[in-house]
Parts: sequence; C-alpha cells; structure tokens
Amino acid sequence: MDRRAFLGTLAGGLLAAPLAAEAQPAGRVPVVGILNSAVGPRSDTVASLRQNLRELGYVEGQNITLEVRFAGGRVEALPALATELAQRHVDVLVAIGPAVLKATSVATNVIPIVAFDLETDPVQGGYIQSLAHPGGNITGLFLDLPELTGKWFDLVKEVAPTVRRVALVWDTATGPWQVAAAKAAAQRIGIDLQVLEVARLGDLDLVLRAGVKGGSQALVELSSPLLNRDASEARVATFAIKHHLPTTSMFRTFVTRGGLLAYGPNRQQYDLRLATYVDRILKGAKPAELPIEQPTTFELVINLKTAKALGLTIPPSLLQRADQVIE
Repeated sequence: MDRRAFLGTLAGGLLAAPLAAEAQPAGRVPVVGILNSAVGPRSDTVASLRQNLRELGYVEGQNITLEVRFAGGRVEALPALATELAQRHVDVLVAIGPAVLKATSVATNVIPIVAFDLETDPVQGGYIQSLAHPGGNITGLFLDLPELTGKWFDLVKEVAPTVRRVALVWDTATGPWQVAAAKAAAQRIGIDLQVLEVARLGDLDLVLRAGVKGGSQALVELSSPLLNRDASEARVATFAIKHHLPTTSMFRTFVTRGGLLAYGPNRQQYDLRLATYVDRILKGAKPAELPIEQPTTFELVINLKTAKALGLTIPPSLLQRADQVIE
C-alpha cells in the first residue's frame, strides 16, 4: 500500500489551478512542445502529461495544441528536433530526460523550458543559478541525487550484509552526476563500486556479464530513459536472478518486472507536477522565478518472489517500512 505523499522541497510551491490558460491572449491557442528521446509513440510520461493537462482544463484542439516529438531512441536526433520545436515558436518546451534538456537549452534561451530530468544536477550542469531562483528560461523537476543513491546502497546492505562489491549500471548519455553521487555514497559506506557503462541497448547483456566477471555481488541500476523501459528493466531483473544478484533501482516498475528492490519518487505524482509547471507558465509565470521542485519523500517496493529466488530473507523491519510488497 502507498502511505507516503509527494511533497515539493520548497515552501510556497506550485499550486494547480482549475482554469486553463488565463494569461493567453483572447482567441489564441497556446502551443506546448514536448520532446522525448524515447522510441515512441508510447511514453508513460507523455501520456501522463496529456491526462494531467486535461484534468487542469486543457483540451487538445480547443484551448491547447501539443506538438510531440520522439527521437526514436537516437540521441543524435535531438538537436534537430529541439530546433524544429523552437522555430515553431511554442509557448513552452517540455524536455524529458537529460539529453533532451541539453538539446533544448542549446536550441533556445528564450522559450520557457520545463525539464523532467531524474539524472542531472541542474546547478552543477550550469542550467540554473539555484534551486530556489533558476534565473533563466529553465525550471522543472529534478532529484536530490546524493541522498537517493546513498539509500540504494543502504538497502542492498540491509538485505545482503555480506555484499562488498556492487555493479552500477550507468547509461553514459545521462551525464556524470548520478555516477559521481553514487561513487561518493559507496565510498562513505565502504562499498567497492564497479561502474558498467551502457551506451546502446544492444550492449546491455554484454555489460551485465562484465559485472559478473568482475566479481560484483549486487547490482544497482541508475535512472535512464534508455534503461527505464519495459524490456530493459525485465532483462536486468532476469539476468540478476539468474546470477543471484540482489538488485535495486528507482521506480516500482523495476520491481514489478522482477527486480528485488525499488526506492524512489512516486512516478504518477511526479508526472502530475510536470503538468502544473506547464499550466503556471501558460498563465504568465516566468521560469526564472519558478523554484525547482524535488521530491522529499520516497516509496519503497519489495519483491518477495524475487527474494525467494535469490535465497534471501527480507528483514521484518524492512518489510514494515515498505509501501508495497509484491508476493
């Protein structure tokens, strides 16, 4: 069951309003550009954004136009797509993922950009001045990466105390911030980290085998538009069970597809905040003045079937803390 609510980090956060696009000139239909690196046309984030905008009063073809572009999993296609949307003079650009954020930030420094980025440190990346005052044309949703990655290692140690070496599956296109946070957290708690770099989905099996050959005793999958897909998560989970590796990642979907543990924000609630940012900007808010939002509460999901397959007994104290247990 879900016991925890999603909260923004900053007081006076964004409030959803029931009326749509009040700041737009009479008779003009606002245009929202949405860019996603996914294969498409299926994307949970895009589908949720559409649904949440409808709940805020926006009806496609009546009082809003959505220009959606998918890169087909090809990062190299993003700059041209971002430029196309910028030249379309959209009112807001929604950038889903780190590679998309990079492409849209190059394409325009004028059009408001709402980022949905689970892998980037926006201050260290140079995208904003601070979380409270972004100061440019970029705002949106990001994560506190050091806290999250540290918790993943804590959970691995809790279910498998003898683990000393952990394989870290990292999509290199997501940038260095998650890996840097993970390395710092691993050093702090005495974990020997083996970083497994994935540049293409076709390399995934080879990379995972390298983890086993390297002596890793558990596996952590970092967040990535490439890896957080149905088939990718299932492949990682299946491989880990076969080789008796405890696993953890960010979203509950990883656990429903066979992973052992997931710890991260509730994706549905996170997606809702994305629509709220778009709504506020269409009503006249400036991205420079809209604080970055981060989740401060997370959900823990455990797969007992996977634990049994791995020969692990989940501590009762951990089960009591879980928001969902899959049996």
